[in-house]
Amino acid sequence: MAQSGGHAGHSHGEESMSDGRLVLAVALNVLLTVAQIIGGILSGSLALIADALHNFSDAASLGLALFARRIGRRPADKLMTFGYARAEVVAALINLTTLLIIGFYLLVEAINRFADPQPVEGWTVIWVAGIALVIDVVTAVMVYASSKNSLNMKAAFLHNVSDALASVGVIVAGVLILRYELYIADLIITVVIAAYVIWQGVTLLPRTVRLLMGAVPDESEFDRIVSDLRDTEGVADVHHVHVWSISEHSRALEAHIVPAESSLQAFEDVKARARGMLETQHAIAHATFEACLAADCDPDMIPDHQVEKNHHHDHDHDHC
Repeated sequence: MAQSGGHAGHSHGEESMSDGRLVLAVALNVLLTVAQIIGGILSGSLALIADALHNFSDAASLGLALFARRIGRRPADKLMTFGYARAEVVAALINLTTLLIIGFYLLVEAINRFADPQPVEGWTVIWVAGIALVIDVVTAVMVYASSKNSLNMKAAFLHNVSDALASVGVIVAGVLILRYELYIADLIITVVIAAYVIWQGVTLLPRTVRLLMGAVPDESEFDRIVSDLRDTEGVADVHHVHVWSISEHSRALEAHIVPAESSLQAFEDVKARARGMLETQHAIAHATFEACLAADCDPDMIPDHQVEKNHHHDHDHDHC
């Protein structure tokens, strides 16, 4: 399938982080997770363990992103005629679902600790959280360039930024424990981390589900696409317009076009103009058009997409 210039730009942006650097980022986060869990157990800090679980989700997110990106490079075949690029969206769904589970688990653990408080070793918390802060910042810097054009990498970047903020919060809790013996600060920080983790998951999950379901444009954008098609030179009318996502940055469209002139050459010219417009203005590089001669079309049987506010599309293609 031909790719637009915008799609090519996406590819270069995503490849700006090499697989080797991604593997290094995963390794750093796995080692950090182990260190935080050990530190949390030795110090009795639930906030440190909370930060470790969140950090493990970062490592898993980066690992899945790497795995999905490698799958996504596979060319189209008879099984996946549009290619494997949507594998990254599947990985994002797995990452976000896991993130929500971890967030709710941390909330439950914090509530249990409120009922049964445990002593916390402040210095261990501060040292381990300080190391975590450095690694989180380094990883976030490594991931930032790729986060601009990839849902997976954006999720990983946000995870690392939130981890850095969580590490700051854990350090603050450690200081409060050392100076004022405010052990409740550890639990408060845990709740804040859990809430932020859940907020991240809830924010990105709807977009991920929409991509997997093929619901690419919103209502206003869909209407612009239909309007631009109808304004294309040589187009008398447009019906049965369907737009869906092939991957995060690639769209496809199919539509019935009523050409102003009933000739094969005229219709070929119309298709060329319509494809050029869609690729330039709407980043749709794959478009399929079917000629619908006005004499053969029953206007009453073909729904007008401009009044279909619920995005209900009639899939009966027997009208043309």
